[in-house]
Amino acid sequence: MRKKLTTGLIVSLLCMSMLSGCGSKETGTTEGGTTAPADTSVTTAATADTSAKTEAASTEAKTTEATEARNDDKAKADEVAALIDKIYVQERTDTTDADCKAAKDAWDALTDAQKEMVEGEEADPDYFGRDTGDASKDDPLNADNIGENEILVVSFGTSFNDSRAEDIGGIEKAIQAAYPDWSVRRAFTAQIIINHVQARDGEVIDNMEQAMERAVANGVKNLVIQPTHLMHGAEYDEMKEVADKYADKIESIKISEPLLGEVGADASVVNEDKKAVAGYVVNAAVADSSYDSLDAAKKDGTAIVLMGHGTSHAAKVTYSQMQTQMKELGFENVWVGTVEGEPEETACEEVIKAVHEAGYTKVILRPLMVVAGDHANNDMAGDDDDSWKSQFTASGFFEKVDTEIAGLGRIPEVEQVYVQHLKDVIK
Repeated sequence: MRKKLTTGLIVSLLCMSMLSGCGSKETGTTEGGTTAPADTSVTTAATADTSAKTEAASTEAKTTEATEARNDDKAKADEVAALIDKIYVQERTDTTDADCKAAKDAWDALTDAQKEMVEGEEADPDYFGRDTGDASKDDPLNADNIGENEILVVSFGTSFNDSRAEDIGGIEKAIQAAYPDWSVRRAFTAQIIINHVQARDGEVIDNMEQAMERAVANGVKNLVIQPTHLMHGAEYDEMKEVADKYADKIESIKISEPLLGEVGADASVVNEDKKAVAGYVVNAAVADSSYDSLDAAKKDGTAIVLMGHGTSHAAKVTYSQMQTQMKELGFENVWVGTVEGEPEETACEEVIKAVHEAGYTKVILRPLMVVAGDHANNDMAGDDDDSWKSQFTASGFFEKVDTEIAGLGRIPEVEQVYVQHLKDVIK
């Protein structure tokens, strides 16, 4: 009996010992009596999940904020683009002056980053942002107090300040020097350019109608119009149409010849004006190059390519006539091309082909234009793939392609061609 009781007591004690050795999952104790660490895996996971959600929310908020800021920048840039497109037109209206000011004020209010986002049908950051020289060096020649005798120098125009002052201004100054007793005034036929210069630089240039109205208001009796245009093309025709409207308001209106004189019937017809200008521009191209003569350039495998504008007008034959004139003068390594590719043989790809087939490996590009403006700087000498410099280089035919950015208007001998045309009319 004692043995059974003793055995039962021992079993009971063993069970109690085992129970006391089993700790709680939360805290519990070790066999030595110390407290066991708590199980924190659930709490840590919950905390990490909360942190991740907070970080994701913060990132989303920042992304939303950045998107809203970018959209706001684009909206402001688009507003300026619309204002630029509004004044990029050929017609002057009653709101043109206010529209020009509004476009410039809105542009000035943009940040540099916003200015880079300006993009419209015609608008881009270069409209206001490109540095084309100091406009203050140019004289718009729009003063009153004209007197009875006026010479109105009419140009297509350019927004490139340096070229406007040197090329167009050079012609105007040469004419004023030749006729000190006459008042020389200016008009542009491109309202798009007038608006550009006015909006960007605050320089106000008369269009043809404004210049004619100024002459009438000042009591001009003898008006001689000298176009700086290359030929009797579309711009010349439009200029003449406006002048004809004032025939009954001014006693005498005479229109002088453009630079290259009469057009002629076909490519074989040349004249003294074309002969003279061909010689002057080639001489200037050689003088601005590293060669002593055209023959030296030829021997070195260098061709000179003169890039004109081109036109769909019947006067486009003038460019073919200039090419004929080059050949007649013995300028075998000189070609005439056009931006518009009219006539067809003056297209860039055609000129590249002709120069290559003639065996020349080097090229000098130079504008056959009165001003070295947008066409000379971008279409001819620009870095875009479609510029003439880029196309000549990409052809792989030429080891060297140089550019000379200089308008005809800065060549002293060319300026005197205009002066002579005036003498022929005023005599």
